[in-house]
Amino acid sequence: MQLNLTGRHVEITDSLRDYVNNKFAKLERHCDHINNVHVILDVEKLVQKAEATLHVNGGELFASTEHQDMYAAIDSLIDKLDRQVIKHKEKLTRH
Repeated sequence: MQLNLTGRHVEITDSLRDYVNNKFAKLERHCDHINNVHVILDVEKLVQKAEATLHVNGGELFASTEHQDMYAAIDSLIDKLDRQVIKHKEKLTRH
């Protein structure tokens, strides 16, 4: 899985990069068909945004979250993507 991390109006520190890598490694346990991930971390005034696009076999998954804390926004993003990955995997196994 290739992970691209982009920061808009925020510096991507080593700790932030490690946090994102660890979270997406957990996501990869559910589905090994994830090819490419593009994560965008954005700060607008007091709102921290995290969004990600996952390129998986058979489609693309997207999620976006907002929170006052960037780490909480990333956690929420992973939760949303986790549900989507599981749903996508179930669709693939039904066919």
